[in-house]
Amino acid sequence: MRGMWTQPLLYERLTWPEVRRAAQEDRVALIPVATLEDHGPHLPVDCDLRIAAEICRRAAEEAPDDIVLLPAIPHGYDPHHMDFPGPISIEWDTFTKYCRDVGLSLAHHGFRRMLYLNGHGSNQNLVETAARLVNVDHPGVLAAAAFYLASPEGLAVVEEVRQSDRGGMGHACELETSIYLAIDPEAVDMSKAVDERNPNETEHAWFDWSDGPLKVMPYWSSFSRTGVHGDATKATAEKGRALLDAAVAECVAYVRELRARPLPERREPRETPQ
Repeated sequence: MRGMWTQPLLYERLTWPEVRRAAQEDRVALIPVATLEDHGPHLPVDCDLRIAAEICRRAAEEAPDDIVLLPAIPHGYDPHHMDFPGPISIEWDTFTKYCRDVGLSLAHHGFRRMLYLNGHGSNQNLVETAARLVNVDHPGVLAAAAFYLASPEGLAVVEEVRQSDRGGMGHACELETSIYLAIDPEAVDMSKAVDERNPNETEHAWFDWSDGPLKVMPYWSSFSRTGVHGDATKATAEKGRALLDAAVAECVAYVRELRARPLPERREPRETPQ
């Protein structure tokens, strides 16, 4: 066994005895999930991946005794983006099973708590399903999934910093561009940032950081010529830093909540609670 842990604790840098030790410490296995896809003419195709991985890395630094950080899952479900050069799309069932299998492997090695932190919208239902399948296959494991900046606290910061109206924070937008500016400003070409919205949005079907209740997702090129949905021109690194800080605090809160919760236990059904 090597000396004290190097922080943050990176799963891929551990020896197998150290993996065993990390599992015995009841750490939360934190798994960033994203995809590679078009993000307008001003952002790299790794936008979702870079953001999710950075949130998780900073969370692991913020809570070094609570987390073991897994390598990010880089490819997700985005066939509706394939009209644009760049996306790598994995079939929904393959992707779901892949995410599940990562969790099942961790459970096999003794990890009882895990969090999939997702950064790509079309992954979310599938990532939630994968976490649920891990729980079904391992009844004593607590696997959860979340999208960043979706908690009440996270959404409050989104609303606090935004300058665009509804529709301005959808994709390659004010929000994502701001966070990327905070992470790696040299990789963002703000001279090519645009404001483009879906002209077909309705009372119940709209696309923003919090979407409308009616879910409609046709081919992306049918409503966006540039790949952008929202107002990327309003992005700033200052906003990005505030959003990133909120996302990291949110992730740490999820991790600590998972650590504090009792592990699930299957019980015999009864007709009364007691």
